Amino acid sequence: MPLFGHAAAADALLAAMSSGALHHAWLITGPPGIGKATFARAAAARLLAEGVEPGVLPPRLALPAQHRTAALLAAGAHPDYRELRRLPKKDGKDGELARSITIDQVRGLAPFLGTMASMSSRRVIVIDSADELERPGASNALLKSLEEPPAGTIFLLVSHAPGRLLPTIRSRCRVLRLEPLGDEAMRSVLNAALPEANADEIDALIRAGDGSPGRALRYAELQLREIDDALHAIARDGDPTTARRAKLAKSLAPKAAQPRYEAFLDRVPGIIAQAARGRHGPALHVALDAYARARDVAGAARGLSLDAGGTVLELAGLVARLAGDAHGATRG
Repeated sequence: MPLFGHAAAADALLAAMSSGALHHAWLITGPPGIGKATFARAAAARLLAEGVEPGVLPPRLALPAQHRTAALLAAGAHPDYRELRRLPKKDGKDGELARSITIDQVRGLAPFLGTMASMSSRRVIVIDSADELERPGASNALLKSLEEPPAGTIFLLVSHAPGRLLPTIRSRCRVLRLEPLGDEAMRSVLNAALPEANADEIDALIRAGDGSPGRALRYAELQLREIDDALHAIARDGDPTTARRAKLAKSLAPKAAQPRYEAFLDRVPGIIAQAARGRHGPALHVALDAYARARDVAGAARGLSLDAGGTVLELAGLVARLAGDAHGATRG
């Protein structure tokens, strides 16, 4: 996927490349779904290409698709690049991944690190994500390479929750934080990924994604527009007869609806937060209280496997609290 947004982070990395004092390990952080892995792969391509053609590439991070380095990476054939991520389970269902990046995968980098670079003056290793390194074995094995990196080797570690990493890993990395995308960058990503979607659908996904293309695309894949529409209607008009809440609960309670139910748990606090931004006084307090409660209920639902139907009714009831006039009188 092309790289959209993240101009400040790209400029920081490009400046480090041109300074002659490029750090050997970068921790690329930020919320899930905003394109950290895409950024890391674009950065890897640029680093490798700069190692062949220093000072002659275009003044932007991403390489043209036709560039030789980009083409080799796209084909999985660049000899100076490695990427660690969770592998498919040997005996699992189609597409099911292992829980962790294993110590054997990290140790498997040894032959790569023990030889000279082939095409570039650099070698690049992307770890997507470092949060998924097997503890403590894989984390400790990686730490050894970070402490004594071979010359010309750059590590790019993607992390959604850097606080969970070993402090010794964090201390050896320069942090590069990526922020949620703005609406125009979101529109570019979604138009590229969903060329058949109309403008209204894209606008709805931008709102639902809240700066995260990954979240927006997950919503599109699960066809959550009807759920979003129902929640917005409840927030606007209330649900005095509970008919709308009951309909949502019926559609999301079956086991087959689990992915859509989990997306619903993620979406409700976001809808309440969006509503809070346009409020003040008592109405704002109502929205903030509903938001705090929704976060608690959604978190408990995931951690404690609460009854799906009952959870939907409770969360949709919190959304219904938003309905009312500017003084916060509710109609839910």
